[in-house]
Amino acid sequence: MQQLPIFVNLVGRAVILVGEGEPAEAKARLVRAAGGELVGEETPDAALAFVAIEDDAEAQAAATRLRARGLLVNVVDKPAMSDFLMGAIIDRSPVIVAISTAGASASLARALRTRLEALLPASLGPLAGAILSARDAVAARHPTPTDRRRLWERALAEGGPLDPFAALTDVDTAVSRVVEGTSSATPQLLIIDVGSPDPGNLTLNQLNALARCDALVVDGPVGSAIIDRARRDAARLEAVPNPLPAGLTVVLRTLK
Repeated sequence: MQQLPIFVNLVGRAVILVGEGEPAEAKARLVRAAGGELVGEETPDAALAFVAIEDDAEAQAAATRLRARGLLVNVVDKPAMSDFLMGAIIDRSPVIVAISTAGASASLARALRTRLEALLPASLGPLAGAILSARDAVAARHPTPTDRRRLWERALAEGGPLDPFAALTDVDTAVSRVVEGTSSATPQLLIIDVGSPDPGNLTLNQLNALARCDALVVDGPVGSAIIDRARRDAARLEAVPNPLPAGLTVVLRTLK
């Protein structure tokens, strides 16, 4: 990972914009959409700075002045001069997807955004809002973190009642039904035979199982790229326990 992706809260905060023309206007629209307040270069206590100047020398000089004040600077269309990049954005607020190629190709980022945007329904934002509104009800009915994780993983899985890639007509009712359901788990065991260190050779079902497993057993020299696909807080076990614990136990087994 060449860059750290972050989402910055700009509501009510000053953002410096140096430059003019369409590139500057495009950045101004983004800042305003995020609730930021556009200010000039002389303003103190700004959160971020954007430079939209075509001439390289002038852009570099402006970026240097702003960076000397401790600001992170984005120089429009000049990734080598920038401290952070914007990427291509898919807005399903409060769900935001940003795609970056670390400055390699803005066209590639836009192409990915176009393809992905077609997959994300308009109901995705309202779904996130309904889940947030149901937080207290979920905590009361499903008191442990494990209960809540299992509840949402089942509901949000492909084909589940809250599948985020499916268009939902009444998200509030759908979320309420999930909250009223059960979060209990029966013991399950899945053995994945690994014949390659490349996680791309696993099936989608196997990758999904790794991402949601409660416990992981590694049997043999399995590549770290595959092990890293397992849920980070899943219990790491030396062997399959008897009896099986509640939830999903995945065994990664090297093919002989």
